[in-house]
Amino acid sequence: MTAQEKLNNRLKENLHICVGLDTDEKKIPEHLNNSINPILEFNKIIIDKTYDAAAAYKINLAFYESMGTKGIDTMLETVEYIPYDTLIIGDAKRGDIGNTSQMYARSIFDEFKFDAVTLHPYMGSDSLSPFFEYKDKINFVLALTSNKGAEDFEKLKLEDGQYLYQKVLSKLKEWNKLNNVGAVFGATNTAELKNNIALLNGLYSLLPGIGAQGGNLSDVVKTFKEAENSKFIINASRAIIYADASENFDNAAAKVLKDYNKTIDRIFNN
Repeated sequence: MTAQEKLNNRLKENLHICVGLDTDEKKIPEHLNNSINPILEFNKIIIDKTYDAAAAYKINLAFYESMGTKGIDTMLETVEYIPYDTLIIGDAKRGDIGNTSQMYARSIFDEFKFDAVTLHPYMGSDSLSPFFEYKDKINFVLALTSNKGAEDFEKLKLEDGQYLYQKVLSKLKEWNKLNNVGAVFGATNTAELKNNIALLNGLYSLLPGIGAQGGNLSDVVKTFKEAENSKFIINASRAIIYADASENFDNAAAKVLKDYNKTIDRIFNN
């Protein structure tokens, strides 16, 4: 099953929330510390409780790489545990010169078995093309991010009046020949999303910034509905997986996710 099929099947069910497994051993419920592998145990429980209501899972590699080889093993076991019909995004933010990028693409897709990846476009098309050659995967390229530092480069105005992130979005549409290119677009500023929604048409969109980062779920969903665009997923990490620190954390996570889905259903069905 291709990455596109996995995601499209969930989108047809009106599931648009991507659960971020940015798992930090310092933040998981204390009772799990008695487990052989607390991070893996936490991830498995979250997956079991959210699988039926999630559009995708996103694994931030930094949280696992920071633990060395044990962390990489935990990441691989987490990927293997997620049901085969669910999109798994490797949040790696890769992008480098040709030969290096080929190795990165091989590690992400062939070795780590991710269905999708996050990339940065700063070094241009040749730094991304090794990823684009995997036609059955999805490549989410950073356009506008939700951090304060987005002002430093992403929002620089070019000579033609466009912002740099808008030029990136235009390039992504040009590169999307195999329908395997998407955009990362921060959801913290609804006005920016509305002003650029046309540039997202035809691309898969991954939107960070909801929940702990302050983005408004209803405003984001309404913007996509008005544009008649359903090819979007909204990432939520801390707001879901750390909704409760007690032994009831799994039910709390499931409730947050289902509440998000109810909000989305209400908007699309009105």
